[in-house]
Amino acid sequence: MATDKQAGNIVLLDVREICSFADYFVICSGDSARQLRTIQEEIEKDLKKEGVVPHHLEGTVDSGWLLLDYGDVIVHIFGTAERDFYRLDSLWGQGQTVVRIQ
Repeated sequence: MATDKQAGNIVLLDVREICSFADYFVICSGDSARQLRTIQEEIEKDLKKEGVVPHHLEGTVDSGWLLLDYGDVIVHIFGTAERDFYRLDSLWGQGQTVVRIQ
């Protein structure tokens, strides 16, 4: 999935205890706008094969941040600089880290 397209620093956070609108956050990074788009397309393609489509999409590759809202799971795809700036991992740091792939 995202790892196939060289997504980096992938984190799966269990936010059920601290978040009212989602159960899990997937946070990953890409090094370029092209890579961000490729990661997004790969995730959407793989999940669509399983009959899962996003409820909502936000952000643009030009902004360095994309959000794919699958209801209970929200996927955040950041450019490296934007991820460092927004520090979503720390903001939701009270959540349980389920998986971390460097």
